[in-house]
Amino acid sequence: MKSKSWTLDTWRGLPITQQPVYPDAQALADVEAKLRNYPPLVFAGEARRLRVCLKDASEGKAFLLQGGDCAESFAEFHPDNIRDTFRVLLQMAVVMTFGAAVPVVKLGRMAGQFAKPRSEPTETRDGVELPSYRGDVVNGIEFTEDARTPDPDRLIQAYAQAASTLNLIRAFSHGGYSALQRVHGWNLGFVDNSPAGERYRELADRITEALAFMEACGLTSESVHALRETDFYTSHEALLLGYEQSMTRIDSTTGEWYDTSAHMLWIGDRTRQLDGAHVEFMRGIQNPLGLKAGPTLGSDELLRLIDVLNPENEAGRLTVICRMGADKVTAALPPLVGAVKREGRNVLWSCDPMHGNTIKASTGYKTRRVDHILTEVERFFEVHEAEGTHAGGLHFEMTGQDVTECLGGAQDITEQNLADRYHTHCDPRLNASQSLELAFLVSDMLKERRTGGITSSIAKAI
Repeated sequence: MKSKSWTLDTWRGLPITQQPVYPDAQALADVEAKLRNYPPLVFAGEARRLRVCLKDASEGKAFLLQGGDCAESFAEFHPDNIRDTFRVLLQMAVVMTFGAAVPVVKLGRMAGQFAKPRSEPTETRDGVELPSYRGDVVNGIEFTEDARTPDPDRLIQAYAQAASTLNLIRAFSHGGYSALQRVHGWNLGFVDNSPAGERYRELADRITEALAFMEACGLTSESVHALRETDFYTSHEALLLGYEQSMTRIDSTTGEWYDTSAHMLWIGDRTRQLDGAHVEFMRGIQNPLGLKAGPTLGSDELLRLIDVLNPENEAGRLTVICRMGADKVTAALPPLVGAVKREGRNVLWSCDPMHGNTIKASTGYKTRRVDHILTEVERFFEVHEAEGTHAGGLHFEMTGQDVTECLGGAQDITEQNLADRYHTHCDPRLNASQSLELAFLVSDMLKERRTGGITSSIAKAI
């Protein structure tokens, strides 16, 4: 595949999965043509800066924090929801930065994460079969024929929502909202209000001391812009290739193709076929790329995918996002890490502890256990320590809202609590409190890695 020439539409002649069937192909073509004339959502120079940051993370000089909604919705589009998710990611980043003593790269599953792959193309209820819900960018979640019919006009609405979200995120990032002292003040509030507050108080107090020392030395948000601003990038799964093609433009400074719908795009575990359309499209764009790696991915296939997606073997180009499950990661991950290290391939290893740990509660809700999530993260770090490689990032599904979708944590959410505030349109998400718990615990692990090896700090803290 590497030797074949690439154009924007060479993917259209290849097998493709996880695509909705639109009843009016011409209407879809008209919407895609309209999108080609819309302004870019992000810029090539921003994507290049992210690649540099991800290169540092692959070498242990930074750490990637990638998080956000399972699937953004039109109904929950509100500035407060955007603000709250952004705020929690900043809080997590501050805590992890202290533990790792390296910069944390902040990458949101935001401003474009609308489409979702599905296990089955259709859903049947009471003898009625309709297309599966594939995210608000495709169809509606209501179980009616009208709502479930794929509508290309939803692509326009998704673009508009992404543009508005990015506008707000940029204002938050550079308008004083993300000042370090302010973010840490939120963390202190979490410590005071959390049932597990004492567990985190020591770390929070140490951060306070460090900030006070910096201020005494004259390093304040007024004198150092890095203390009052932050870089924040966006990402989503590149599932609807017609939309992604419409948003792909030639960068005037380099002459290369960039998908301007997000800074980073990733290929899902269900669409990573070597001879498929998604791999073909993604190999031709210059954005940093992600590749989801589930327990069925073998080392030989992974190496072939790396060679197709990153033929120049450039650090920062490709992030392998491992989503094995707590019960499979110890057996499934070492062969992949060992093969990539042995063959000298440059990738950033990130852990997605969410997707391999989904279960169904006795009450019927799809959920995840916080202790399973913690266990997979811990085992991911242990594998990399054993292999002599860098555990370079984490990939979470989370929200800033006070939902009850994942079991456990310091709030001790039970199966009976799930119905209280179960709001997700797709997969269960960590709430703000659970996300901060993870950040404090992972910070301990990063510190131990930095100061002499991983112990079971997360297990001890549960």
